[in-house]
Amino acid sequence: MTTPKVKVLTVSDGVHHGVREDAGGEGVAARLTAAGFDVIERRVTEDGREPVAVALSQMSQGFAGLIATTGGTGFAPRDQTPEGTNDVIERVAPGFAEAMRAISPFGRLSRGVCGIVGETVICNLPGSPKGAIEQLDAVIDVLPHALALLADQPTEH
Repeated sequence: MTTPKVKVLTVSDGVHHGVREDAGGEGVAARLTAAGFDVIERRVTEDGREPVAVALSQMSQGFAGLIATTGGTGFAPRDQTPEGTNDVIERVAPGFAEAMRAISPFGRLSRGVCGIVGETVICNLPGSPKGAIEQLDAVIDVLPHALALLADQPTEH
């Protein structure tokens, strides 16, 4: 199996405008690298449905791998990452989102979704660095297998 490729999208008005550090994106990229993924792109976009959908459409074009988003999954009015993601994905992967939400009591506050577009898996993670890593860890063990299946590569079962 080849090294899984990943792109990280930080969704944050503060990071986009340069008034906040991208701790969530840094943490997610570091965790994925430590788990053997090849982080090939990091990007930042502002909050909102349309900016998220545009960024995900661009990032998934011709890409086979994982796009992990961080931020915009909560209850605040500008938290519209799930809506932007739903505009892009072709199929949902509810088991991932369910496992991610079940990891802690605060997970129930996440509206994040996971799904597939082409050969890309998109997983929405919270903006909190601690929450993002906790939710990522809930699925990180099965992501390489899911990506292999999506790319129609041979797997062990």
